[in-house]
Amino acid sequence: MAERNDGVDEPGWDVDPEDEISAAVEMVGQHLKLRREAAGLRVAEFADAVGYGEDMVRKIERGVRIPRPEYLDMADGVLRAGGLISAMKEKMREARYPKKTRDLAKLEGRAVELCAYGNHNLHGLLQTKGYAQELFQMRRPAYSQDQIERDVAARMARQAIFERSPAPALSFVQEEVTLRRPIGGTIVLRRQLERLLEVGQLRNVEIQVMPTNRTDHAGMGGLIQMLKFADGTAVGRSDGAYSGRPVSEPKQLRVLELRYGIIRAQALPPEESLAFIEQLLGET
Repeated sequence: MAERNDGVDEPGWDVDPEDEISAAVEMVGQHLKLRREAAGLRVAEFADAVGYGEDMVRKIERGVRIPRPEYLDMADGVLRAGGLISAMKEKMREARYPKKTRDLAKLEGRAVELCAYGNHNLHGLLQTKGYAQELFQMRRPAYSQDQIERDVAARMARQAIFERSPAPALSFVQEEVTLRRPIGGTIVLRRQLERLLEVGQLRNVEIQVMPTNRTDHAGMGGLIQMLKFADGTAVGRSDGAYSGRPVSEPKQLRVLELRYGIIRAQALPPEESLAFIEQLLGET
């Protein structure tokens, strides 16, 4: 039977065999297979019942594809599992995202302060879905559509940070060029600028613009990112320091904090920055 879903609606993602979470995916696949066999259903019969192709069912049962939430819900109903299969959705939803993204999301999830200077494109937490899709589609060598969808979904999931309570303090400094470059065309850019204005109104968020005409600029070494935690620890990295590696030693972090502080002082203040973004929106 031919698969009934296109790339957007496929029930799973390819598994990274080097990721430790693949063991959990394999276990879920085995569980689904045992329940299917206990129900007396052949692969073809089960595939027809859940509305997916036989090849997809076999891949999920072998643990080489991560089942989407809707697939697990369908399987739960067909196998009369009483919610036990659907209960696996949260773990499988987490498994869809690359390990490095999961690790970053966990750090952002417990950060009380985030500081980020971007000189090439907008920070991932600020990106709209359309903007993020365009960025991933530009990658060379080209990403597969599955990879693009996976990375975009992971990036959007990280934006749950804006809904946290208590809210973390979020500070972003963006180069002017990142607001002018028409990634994806005019419509995508307009929606992205609108998103910046929306996020910039949040009380815990400050967005600043670094004008291109600045003659003195402390950020010429490249991007800077820092996350600070409630216990007083922190982690940061910069393209222009420590070979771009994450650092957590106080002495190293002070260097990044110094640079970021000067960058913020050299950039437009938050209110002027939002007015600048609004002006760009009117010109776009």
